[in-house]
Amino acid sequence: MKNDLMVNKLIKFIGVLITIFLTIFALNIIKSFLYSSDVPVIAYIRSCGAFSAIVFILLQIIQVVFPIIPGGGSCLIGVIVFGPLKGFIYNYIGLTIGSIIVFCLSRKYGLTLVAKIFSKKTILKYQKYLNYKNYYKLFLWGILLPGAPDDLLCYLSGLTNITYKKFVSIIITCKPLTLIGYSIGWYYFPNFIKLFI
Repeated sequence: MKNDLMVNKLIKFIGVLITIFLTIFALNIIKSFLYSSDVPVIAYIRSCGAFSAIVFILLQIIQVVFPIIPGGGSCLIGVIVFGPLKGFIYNYIGLTIGSIIVFCLSRKYGLTLVAKIFSKKTILKYQKYLNYKNYYKLFLWGILLPGAPDDLLCYLSGLTNITYKKFVSIIITCKPLTLIGYSIGWYYFPNFIKLFI
């Protein structure tokens, strides 16, 4: 009985070690790909020279209005090209402007526009919150928490009774906290991983 317990513990320990090894291996491959100059978007932004910051900010604005790629992915590009500080600043400028544009478009054109950008299933999933009395609190936490569908929330906010002033104040004050996490995390995580490779 005691031997069986020891064998089970050993198997679990080996399983954990294998999982850690495979995770580190996968992350190293991802890191090598993303930090390579061969990635088309990164190469293009770098090729713009003195205008690279403006080009990147415009790309961030466009990707909020037309959310094709996740925001975290585009934030990573900013950190790779410009470093954590400038990457954070340019991400913040682009995403803030884009979010305000999205809110204004949604407020003007309504559900018709939102339905053209997002699937019916996605809209229905969040639509129940639109008439929530304290919607702004949900929106605030959605912007604060990494991984939340920021672009969708900005579009949906235009369909609610949240005021323009409140929307902008939430974006301006809450967006930086998430971006700091992305910027610092994306920049220092590969260096942390190197300790184990």
